[in-house]
Amino acid sequence: MATPKRKTSHARSAKRNANWLGALRAPMTKSCPRCGEVMMLHHACPACGYYKGRKIAAASSEDAAD
Repeated sequence: MATPKRKTSHARSAKRNANWLGALRAPMTKSCPRCGEVMMLHHACPACGYYKGRKIAAASSEDAAD
């Protein structure tokens, strides 16, 4: 494996890190159409367990919106 010939300067490291950190974003969320709970896109609702109108997973608490 190759070894670096010179020390990477702080400015060069900071530029590289800034590009990487600038691309980070919070996950996209929306409200569940069935119970109104906030959920991630393309995931089953953690409160009611529904995804695209079908029961997919067991709900975290069964008394939610049933």
